[in-house]
Amino acid sequence: QVQLVESGGGLVQPGGSLRLSCAASGIIFSINALDWYRHAPGKQRELVATITSGDLTDYAYSVKGRFTISRDNAKNTVYLRMNSLKPEDTAVYYCYSAGRTPGGRPYAAWGQGTQVTVSS
Repeated sequence: QVQLVESGGGLVQPGGSLRLSCAASGIIFSINALDWYRHAPGKQRELVATITSGDLTDYAYSVKGRFTISRDNAKNTVYLRMNSLKPEDTAVYYCYSAGRTPGGRPYAAWGQGTQVTVSS
């Protein structure tokens, strides 16, 4: 089965940094794109960052220049480095991937999320 597990969230001061991790299993990690989303209370889920199998990246305008997405194919892990954090970055952060399993079955998988709280 496909599984994504996030970690690294927590409470941080404004201007601080966190690195989120998403460990994947059940997929051919190196040939799939992965995304980071966030969902704050009362707001719609927002796509924060994406990285392709070719390591092309894209970011929401609100985080561009502050967040960096990267991947380690050997570890089947995608990261989101968050710098200069603002209170409005407070949300549950989820990783997401959709594609095909090694057996050729389509999948769409969400992690369970990790809470990021930016507050003094």
